[in-house]
Amino acid sequence: MTVLERLFSIGSVRKAIWQRWYPYLTKRLRDADVRFLNYAFESDPPVGLSLLPEDEADRVSIQLYHHVASQIELSHRDVLEVSCGHGGGASWITRAMIPKSYLGLDLNPVGIAFCQQRHPLDRLTFRQGDAQRLPFADGSFDAVINVEASHCYPDFPRFLTEVFRVLRPGGHFLYADFRFRPEIEAWENAIAECPMTVIDETDISEPVLRGMNASAQSRLDLVENCLPRFLNSLGRDFAGVPNSYVYDALKSGNLSYRSWCLQKT
Repeated sequence: MTVLERLFSIGSVRKAIWQRWYPYLTKRLRDADVRFLNYAFESDPPVGLSLLPEDEADRVSIQLYHHVASQIELSHRDVLEVSCGHGGGASWITRAMIPKSYLGLDLNPVGIAFCQQRHPLDRLTFRQGDAQRLPFADGSFDAVINVEASHCYPDFPRFLTEVFRVLRPGGHFLYADFRFRPEIEAWENAIAECPMTVIDETDISEPVLRGMNASAQSRLDLVENCLPRFLNSLGRDFAGVPNSYVYDALKSGNLSYRSWCLQKT
């Protein structure tokens, strides 16, 4: 069992581990201007998004956000992203999809400080907070986005309850994440039992794997240049590069990556 596998399966102490890992990671990566912490997405044929030159280096990460966020029309809507990471997805959606407002929330205070400094845009704000205790009134948002983060939460059903609470009637939950094989049944059951209607579910394991392949060298370079040598193995797992635990699990079918669109009816 790899270090990363143990982190994903640790259960009750999972949150405490991630609370330490992500601030550390931000401190190591911010000088390299790393704006995305998610994996990647490349369809066949390619998505072909029209991007600004400054966004091109993050194309495959942006394409994952595009796949998730474009499931509904976001213009003129109040949007919350839970676990916004380094804010790259929040920035791109704000610029490309023109929501009325976009609020990025993350547990990592160092990451939020990075977002506030790196992404000064109209209609875009960032706030530190807990995904399982969302600091917002009932019915505050038209859409909630969550990309590749819920595997870190110790109580996924509670998170879904919080999403339902802060959505307005008719609002949408736009979601993508992965689970290892032993966790898939509980994952599916939690979504089936939550008080939202499933509009769409898609297995995106293959496009994510293609995106990992497309971004492999740049991610390896980041691991080797930004992390101390003793953390390189963990960094490769976290980055999802070929021959890492996550990559191999996705390729073999021992890990499933899926996206959903759910609605509060």
